[in-house]
Amino acid sequence: MRISAHQDAVGADCPPDHDSDEPTITAGAAAGDLAKLAKALGHPARVHILKVLLAKDICIAGELSDELPLAASTVSQHLKILKEAGLIKGEVDGPRRCYCVDRSMLTYLKNLVREL
Repeated sequence: MRISAHQDAVGADCPPDHDSDEPTITAGAAAGDLAKLAKALGHPARVHILKVLLAKDICIAGELSDELPLAASTVSQHLKILKEAGLIKGEVDGPRRCYCVDRSMLTYLKNLVREL
């Protein structure tokens, strides 16, 4: 998965979603994709992180640790899992970190669930 570059300022707009509008559901990949995305959402902290990112609707950084009763290192681990699943986009630029939701992947997840 390719992560697009973001603007340098924290609080900047999120980078554009995937190059295409949303991934296409194919019979062979649907079950694996759904399992991967469901696993990424399999912890309440990760669900909460997504909700916070969706509510802010901007690229945010360290404030995520303030939103959760978790250590910054734990939040970082959850962000890594969400990013690997493609649910969030983010970049690290020195001490700066910028994260936001990949809405095309959320739409894809909704479509996968609808296909069950």
